[in-house]
Amino acid sequence: MTGDGRAVADRWPSCILLVGLSGSGKSTAGRELAERIGYRFVDLDNEIEAIAGQSVPEIFQALGESGFRRLEAEATEAIRGRRGLVVATGGGWMARQDIETAWSDSVRVWLHVRPETAARRLDRRLEARPLLEPGAPEASLGRLLDARRAAYADAECEVDTEDRSAPEVVDEILKQLRGYRLTGSAEGTNTLGERA
Repeated sequence: MTGDGRAVADRWPSCILLVGLSGSGKSTAGRELAERIGYRFVDLDNEIEAIAGQSVPEIFQALGESGFRRLEAEATEAIRGRRGLVVATGGGWMARQDIETAWSDSVRVWLHVRPETAARRLDRRLEARPLLEPGAPEASLGRLLDARRAAYADAECEVDTEDRSAPEVVDEILKQLRGYRLTGSAEGTNTLGERA
């Protein structure tokens, strides 16, 4: 296989976790990235909806944010340790103090976006984002970014998504991942080592 497909999948971490604000492109870039390297794409919100049998807005309405976070922890635990995944996490996932977001053989990639750009991208999907004020999504996103910035900064990689298409974002993710040396663990799996 040519390109970045399965034939060279052993150079990548076993799980790549995309983190960042809603509207940063985690799902769009995640699907492209997974296809490119032969991994399975998982949208954590979809996993939560499957557990609950409800959409995210319905979960928030029925159970509140605390109920959603409980389901998010359950969905996270269900995929922890699985190999060959690209995971699009929720916007608040990285900032959680009650679950472990750093996994030994995985890498977290912060897709950075300005709040105004994220609001523009989300324009037709605001009803699916319960934490955003419909009349002021940009301001809501700005507050969320301020609250989460330090947590996002713990990610091993950071990719600016401004003025970049999904393929360009994926190109940059792969470029940064190639900057790491992958070393074999005791179990013979690949773990993220030091920067090359």
